[in-house]
Amino acid sequence: MAFWSQNFKNDTTLKDPKRKFRFTVEFQGIDGPGGAVLWYAKTAQKPQFEIESTEHQYLNHTFYYPSNLKWSPLDIEVIDPVDPDVAATVSDIIEASGYAPPTDVNSLATMSKAKSVGALGTVIITQFDSNGNPLETWTLWNAWITSVNYGDLAYGDSELSTVQISLAYDWARITTDNNSSAVIGGGSEFFKV
Repeated sequence: MAFWSQNFKNDTTLKDPKRKFRFTVEFQGIDGPGGAVLWYAKTAQKPQFEIESTEHQYLNHTFYYPSNLKWSPLDIEVIDPVDPDVAATVSDIIEASGYAPPTDVNSLATMSKAKSVGALGTVIITQFDSNGNPLETWTLWNAWITSVNYGDLAYGDSELSTVQISLAYDWARITTDNNSSAVIGGGSEFFKV
């Protein structure tokens, strides 16, 4: 296995470490002019999880056992270009999720997980090498938007407008460049090494 900038034995291929700025985010439910790849993504968190533990006491000793695995919500920050208009696109996703301001007493439709997941589509976060080859691909199962911050405005600030989007999901799958993959939290499937 090659270390970052050294050649060992017969392997003459130099391998760079993964770089934070080489990534894409896809919301596959978006059909607009910009397409599913969010070329305007500024930052994206990778999935993270926590394994809860159960405690058992025996006499003067405490033993811990792994319990439930819980995925943490992740945040994505995107620039808000004029075309496609991210603020409008996110609003459309929320409406397709089932939200509508009430107009009268008969406005009974509500949001559901099925509509929310369907409106967003599959979420994929991919990290690339310098040649554009995928090194690491995260696929989020049943992702949906939990919060949106449309940013703020200020006369003394010339930065680009951004939108922060938080996502919840049931589990994630990682596929790496060596064709190995793992599912964590996917029902009866376990982390595979």
